[in-house]
Amino acid sequence: MPRGRPPAEGGGEKAYIDDRGTISTRTCSARSSSATCSTAPRRLVVSAIDRKESRGSQFRTDYPDRNDDEWIKHINTSMNGDGPKISYSPVTMTQWEPEARVY
Repeated sequence: MPRGRPPAEGGGEKAYIDDRGTISTRTCSARSSSATCSTAPRRLVVSAIDRKESRGSQFRTDYPDRNDDEWIKHINTSMNGDGPKISYSPVTMTQWEPEARVY
């Protein structure tokens, strides 16, 4: 194992913190990164499964089309004791109207 602190609980053999810097943001990052790194992927997957459409870089074979009527909204996640909790907030339309990406 490389030099540094031992892995965070549940972090596996390859996870470690090697922080020899003196920048204050690293202290904050080191303290919170274990919790953030373990919850962010779960929140991302739950959000992707919840969005029943294809939009931007997210393509779903079971929902191949955009659905602007239902899905012009932000998906917000928070953690509770049971895992990620989903809520929604409106999108504020400004200069650009939504349109399908054409490649």
